[in-house]
Amino acid sequence: MRNSLHAVWALFAPLLLATQAMAAQPTEWQTGFQPAATDIMSEVTWFNDYTLWFIVPITVVVLLLLVIVVVRFRASANPVPSKTSHNTTIEVIWTVGPVVILLFLAIPSFQLLTAQYTPPDEPQLTIKATGNQWYWGYEYQVEQEVSFDSLLLADGDRASYGKENRAEYPRLLAVDNEVVVPVDMTVRLLVTASDVLHSFAMPAFGIKMDAVPGRLNETWFKANREGLYYGQCSELCGKDHAYMPIGIRVVSVEQYGTWLAAAADDVEAANAQLMASIIDTDKTVELAANEAQKIEE
Repeated sequence: MRNSLHAVWALFAPLLLATQAMAAQPTEWQTGFQPAATDIMSEVTWFNDYTLWFIVPITVVVLLLLVIVVVRFRASANPVPSKTSHNTTIEVIWTVGPVVILLFLAIPSFQLLTAQYTPPDEPQLTIKATGNQWYWGYEYQVEQEVSFDSLLLADGDRASYGKENRAEYPRLLAVDNEVVVPVDMTVRLLVTASDVLHSFAMPAFGIKMDAVPGRLNETWFKANREGLYYGQCSELCGKDHAYMPIGIRVVSVEQYGTWLAAAADDVEAANAQLMASIIDTDKTVELAANEAQKIEE
């Protein structure tokens, strides 16, 4: 019986894990990063944890030194202050110490910076994102032109877009038309603006790129998990800056191909078809999970 359960789990685990990562978004009282959806973001998370091993001890040591100085060398305990002007040992310690620490920080920092600007392979898809006051416009650089605007989803439009589930489509983050990209594909992102400065930021992907009028900035990402991910404009761009979210839906290669073919004619209809296929997949996974539970019992 146990072997049968293992076989069922091996068959459906990828689908189950995919649905569990459905919507990466900020959470209440969040102190850390969102779950990484790209290798770059995984490296960013590692580097953040790595630097804490230096920052915390340095902060503690400096605090202790301040306490020692305040207590030991206060006027009442040390009425005659020392007139020492030089100490070679101390000079060597506070010169060599910071240099060594900075080297330990600089080397992985430069490696991460290099990785952020070096795609692992030639991008297979190019998308141009244009910031406007106050929405994003997207153009797919593909054979058949696909372009659309992505605006904040109004509460009154939730039903018509089939996005009434606020856990999956949260207020101030959900959009009417998400960017759709395939999983495990390197995507080149060209970022610009039509009016004022904006900034394209997707925390789960580890990307943040300024959108500057008259200038084309380039970045890339390669999402390794299917799901729905949210970001926001991260450059103050006017009165509705807070209402300029970014939504990226990562799907399978097959689902992306079907969506792209339909989006050439009607983006909203293609989105509706894609959402329907995802719901069908979720139902299949739920059914498989129930069957696995029955086998276990």
